[in-house]
Amino acid sequence: MTVHTATLGALRLHPSVAVRPEPFGALAYHYDTRRLVFLRHPQLVDVVHALHEHADLDTTMDALGVAETLRGPFQRAVANLAEACIVITRDSEEDRS
Repeated sequence: MTVHTATLGALRLHPSVAVRPEPFGALAYHYDTRRLVFLRHPQLVDVVHALHEHADLDTTMDALGVAETLRGPFQRAVANLAEACIVITRDSEEDRS
């Protein structure tokens, strides 16, 4: 299944995910699924942390001044994070529990 960020809307980090800063970016660990994901760019880490503050991914990237050349790769990365349940939509079932 391929997730497109344009259809996701408002996103946030899953409540069971911890993000640990690293020199290359960060490690994201999902405690429920035991999945470990590498965030390989420091600005991508900033985007993931700021998702809950903005209406959608594009607005988040605008607010953080993400360069046009990084937007495509970041959109694909966030789509992959959504597939791995590292980020979720704000209206998802996890928000109601």
